[in-house]
Amino acid sequence: MFIPRYSIWFWQRILTPHMASLAEALAKRGYSVTFVANEVLSKRRLNQGWEKPSLGKVRFKLAKHERDVIKLAKKAPKNSIHLTQGLFRNGLVTHAQKILRHRGLRHWAMLEKINDKGWKGKVRRILYKILFLYWGNHLEGVLAIGSGMKNWVVAQGMKKTGVQPFAYFLKTPNIYKKIYDKSAQNIKNRPYRFIFVGQLIKRKKVDLLIKAISALKLKNFELWIVGDGPEKENLKFLAKLLLVKKVRWFGKLNMSKIGNILYQADNLILPSMHDGWGAVTSEALMVGTPVICSNTCGSSVIVKASGVGGVFLSNNQKTLMNNLYKQYKIGLLPLRKKKKISKWARCLNDKSGAEYLDLILNRVDKSLIKEPWKN
Repeated sequence: MFIPRYSIWFWQRILTPHMASLAEALAKRGYSVTFVANEVLSKRRLNQGWEKPSLGKVRFKLAKHERDVIKLAKKAPKNSIHLTQGLFRNGLVTHAQKILRHRGLRHWAMLEKINDKGWKGKVRRILYKILFLYWGNHLEGVLAIGSGMKNWVVAQGMKKTGVQPFAYFLKTPNIYKKIYDKSAQNIKNRPYRFIFVGQLIKRKKVDLLIKAISALKLKNFELWIVGDGPEKENLKFLAKLLLVKKVRWFGKLNMSKIGNILYQADNLILPSMHDGWGAVTSEALMVGTPVICSNTCGSSVIVKASGVGGVFLSNNQKTLMNNLYKQYKIGLLPLRKKKKISKWARCLNDKSGAEYLDLILNRVDKSLIKEPWKN
């Protein structure tokens, strides 16, 4: 029987579903897991449809104040390993990191893809060079989340052997059987469905998506838009001009309902100018729906690995159009194809993530562990 030699601690600003599912999967593997967060879910996230995640056997500690964080960090066992959110602008987590450094405990920072463009990008590069110099050997490693992030972290001074590519590993979405059956039966009797799921904000570039689809002058299609935000009215006005009666607006949906609607679509598009990861891409692939995303989305690494969908140049309408047209010409996917995509995407679920992290934390040398999506 496997008996872990140490406990694992997560330190996050909020109790995110993305990390909670990984923590729960580690607990199922026999680890003693503690999840520390400054708040359960922020009002902003609740308004986006996020739901409080289950934690199973994970011990949850709410630490609202600096003193709470420091107390917990001082009490952590000597044989514990700590996974912390970021190294900069991470709220109360930074107080825990100072204690972990002072005590010499095993510590991995989790960093998602950083926006490296413009003068702000230059400032961020300088900042992280300083941060990695400060941490030195006090940081065991970095779990680099997103396309190109491993090389970026190494370029800023972190040792290559201490940087491991990582992802957000999620629970496999549940698909209601009646939707599953209905979609299988009616596949030949409906238009092709493009779908966007996310916040309606400028960074997500939904306007670019509307313009690209309009320019293609396709015949039998629909665009489903799931989400809400300050750009909603502007986008509705643009859609009335360019895609008359072709757009269906769903508004905000709770996370538990996203899997069903993704399954009923034919192609998810995430056209963001930047996304640290873009969890909806993982959700889409796990239910068998191909994905198109921009190359500045962290999850573009798994979109490429999936062998379906495509990656286009950020904010480039022509390359987006090329990808959209290619998917449209492939047409509606039969059930067997969606099942094949879904089967491949098991590498993105919480169980796979826990197995992967297990290998990383237990490696006997400095060799890097192969990413699940490359197996």
